[in-house]
Amino acid sequence: MDGETDFIKRETLLEFPTEFPIKVMGRREGDFAQGVMAIVLRHSPDFDPKTMEMRPSSKGKYLGLTVTIQAKSREQLDALYRDLCGHPAVVMVL
Repeated sequence: MDGETDFIKRETLLEFPTEFPIKVMGRREGDFAQGVMAIVLRHSPDFDPKTMEMRPSSKGKYLGLTVTIQAKSREQLDALYRDLCGHPAVVMVL
């Protein structure tokens, strides 16, 4: 391995491929869950939509979603996070 590859491996602290859970909190409006699902499938086509977990907030204003993907690279995760954060109803992505 060269120095750059070693640096990238240390920076990610993850070994790919790996199962990676992503939590998305957003306003419970329109097709929020479907929009998130479309973004996830664009970046991880092998994701099974039936495994998405949904939890409404206590007052029902927000919806928490958890998706666990088979992440293949840091670049894939970065692009997925960027797209999720760009969704107008998304409040937070963890």
